[in-house]
Amino acid sequence: MLQFLSGPARQADGLWILGDLFEAWIGDDAAGPFEQRIADALKDLRALGVPIQFICGNRDFLIQEHYCNQAGMQLVREPLVIDLHGTKTVLLHGDVLCTDDIEYQRYRQRVSSPDWQQRMLNRPVWLRRLLASLLRSISRYRTRNKPEHITDVSNSAVLALFEQTGAQRMIHGHTHRPNIHCHRQGQQDSLERIVLGDWHQSGSVLRVSQQGAELIRLDRTPA
Repeated sequence: MLQFLSGPARQADGLWILGDLFEAWIGDDAAGPFEQRIADALKDLRALGVPIQFICGNRDFLIQEHYCNQAGMQLVREPLVIDLHGTKTVLLHGDVLCTDDIEYQRYRQRVSSPDWQQRMLNRPVWLRRLLASLLRSISRYRTRNKPEHITDVSNSAVLALFEQTGAQRMIHGHTHRPNIHCHRQGQQDSLERIVLGDWHQSGSVLRVSQQGAELIRLDRTPA
C-alpha cells in the first residue's frame, strides 16, 4: 500500500477508500505508530493535490474525524453517489448488501448505533482491544461455517440500491471477491457492479478512466 501511495496513486485525480483500511479499529485515541505511518503516507498524497475520501468498513467503523484529518482524508457516508467520467456511480463498503446473512445484519445494526459506539469508546483502550479481538474471532468462526451465497451480496439488495440511487455503476468491497458483474433491471441497459479484492497477499485497485474501469492487482515488490 505504501508503494502504491508513493507511486501510481500520485497520478490519480482522486482516491476513494471503501472501508476496512485496518483489520480492526478501536478508536482514534488508540492509534499507534503503524496507524500513524499510514496516515502520514495518505497525507503526503493529499499534499500533492490528490483528494482522498474514506468510507468506513465493518472492521474500522469507529474511525472518526480526528484520524481522517491526520490522514488528509474526508470522511464520507455511504452510499456515496458521484460522477465518474460521465457515469453515475454509487460507492459503498458493501456489507449492507449482504441481506441474506440475517445474523450479520442484526450485528451490523447494533454496532452502527451511535449509543453503542459511544459506550464502546468510553471504555478503556485495553478493554476495547480485548473486545475487538473477541469479536474478530467470533466473526471468523461464523463466516467459516456459512455457505458462500449467504456471505455474498444479495441480488435484490443490489438492484434496490441501483433503483434508489439511479446509478449505472456500483463499486464496493467487503466480500473480497474481485470481479466485474452485469445486472439487468427491467428494460434498462446493463448495470455494472465492480467488487474490489482484499490487501492481504497483494493489492486490489480499481482504476476508472474515460476508457472504462479496470481492476488491477498489485503484487508486492522488494522495498
